[in-house]
Amino acid sequence: MHPLFIYDGDCSFCRFWLERWRRRTGDRVRFEPYQKVAAQFPQIPREEFVRAAKMIEADGEVYSGAAAVFRLWTYRSSFGKLWWWSYRHVPLFAQASEMLYRFVARHRPMIWKLTKIFFSK
Repeated sequence: MHPLFIYDGDCSFCRFWLERWRRRTGDRVRFEPYQKVAAQFPQIPREEFVRAAKMIEADGEVYSGAAAVFRLWTYRSSFGKLWWWSYRHVPLFAQASEMLYRFVARHRPMIWKLTKIFFSK
């Protein structure tokens, strides 16, 4: 079974980045919106899916927020593994990453506009 990355399917910002990450991870990771799969994970409250993206590993380990994103990146490149290592081992990196994740999550409409300006073709 492949790891599963769960995101907000109603969020344009989320869908944009997921398409980029999907191209880089190939078939190593499945991507599904929480609106479609949340019921399959009754141990995770729906509010948790609304609050932050989730990465569910094949062994059942669940990562949330910035940890989920960094864990996802380990499936795309060696550089992604460096981000994950930093999240786990560099003092304050995880805290700063989660703070940034929460900021982006709370301001997705504004961040989506900036994303379109700087990252769209």
